[in-house]
Amino acid sequence: MPFHSLSGAVRMGAPCLIAVLAALFAAAFTVTTAAAEVSLQEAVRRAAARAPLLDARRDAVEAAQQESHRAGALPDPMLSVGIDNLPVTGANAFDTRIDDMTMKKIGLRQDIPSRVKREARRSLAGRQVDEAQAQAQAEALAVRRAAAEAWVDLWAAQRECAALQASREEAALAARLGKARVAGGAATVGDALAAEAAVLELDNRIEAALASRQAAQAALARWLGEEASQASADTPDFTSLPIAAERLLAAVERLGPLLPVNAQVESAAAAIDVARADKRPDWSVGASYGQRSGSRSDMLMVEVGIGLPLFARNRQDRGVAAREADYQAALAVREDLRRQETARIRAGLARWEALKRQVARYETSLLPLSRDRSAAALAAYRAGGELQPWLDARRDQLDAQVSHARSLGELGRAWAALAFLLSPETQP
Repeated sequence: MPFHSLSGAVRMGAPCLIAVLAALFAAAFTVTTAAAEVSLQEAVRRAAARAPLLDARRDAVEAAQQESHRAGALPDPMLSVGIDNLPVTGANAFDTRIDDMTMKKIGLRQDIPSRVKREARRSLAGRQVDEAQAQAQAEALAVRRAAAEAWVDLWAAQRECAALQASREEAALAARLGKARVAGGAATVGDALAAEAAVLELDNRIEAALASRQAAQAALARWLGEEASQASADTPDFTSLPIAAERLLAAVERLGPLLPVNAQVESAAAAIDVARADKRPDWSVGASYGQRSGSRSDMLMVEVGIGLPLFARNRQDRGVAAREADYQAALAVREDLRRQETARIRAGLARWEALKRQVARYETSLLPLSRDRSAAALAAYRAGGELQPWLDARRDQLDAQVSHARSLGELGRAWAALAFLLSPETQP
């Protein structure tokens, strides 16, 4: 292609394309900023108030409470209706009036489990209510933590978009300077094309960042139950935890994953009492009234029954042994989970501390150095130097800004994973 055609393309075609892309990105950015801002604490509060999963847990607690109200109650009485001594053969078969021994009978029977057994069942039902409540508390903690992490993701994505948007004007400046120097004969067309390519590359990165931000907004909306929001620009203090690390480790028993397991251990202990109570005999009482035909008098029957657990060794004792094994298994599961959560907290603390140092290094050294290098390269280019050193320095500065934003996001997620392990009312 002749030089004048190539330079014409640089002067006319590329700027038009850049202007169109800039308008599109500006429109997308304007639409996003129109979304309502929400702070971290407000996002966590809304998630805890609106999560459907927490409604389900509250309903499960209500169901367990309703079950506990009827635990240990006497079973329903049984009404019986029948006929005794009814002839079934001969000419008078099935005639209730022929034989004086035929008797029409109605009766009522009540089973009465032992008092110890009923108390054990009530205790077990109470422990099951505690278990349902522990599940609800654990789910609430998980929702708060997930909402906080979703907010941090959106906040970090917004910072990355802002860094890329802020760098675009400088990239456009490089493209304009390149075209001006080509027109003045002080630079080659290749320099101008490189500057234009840098702008287009930056536009692609902005497009990807906008898509990531929209995905983060959708993730946060999943917890808030509303249209996409925008994270407030206020930077939370990710360098300080609401509870000291040593106190967090000491409170491991109150962590969300351990709350249901602790309740399950208590339920397993109550189940042992129920199994032991099965050795106690149950009672029953019954009464029936029989009406006979002819001259024979009506009959009244009263009876009392008692269970005979005579073979406890192969029946009730085995049930007790099974429940004790369940209890030991629950203890082992709790101990394993306690160790797992302790290790997770320590690993999270180590990651959080490392990310704090990494972010501080960006803010005190890497970002200032990249800005100074880019400014020096721009000054040299304006003084007649080559364009490529400035493009390289500007690209490195942009990479440092984006990496800083992503490191802040990782720091925020590490902080949220530790800060929301305990609910405020259970923090020591």
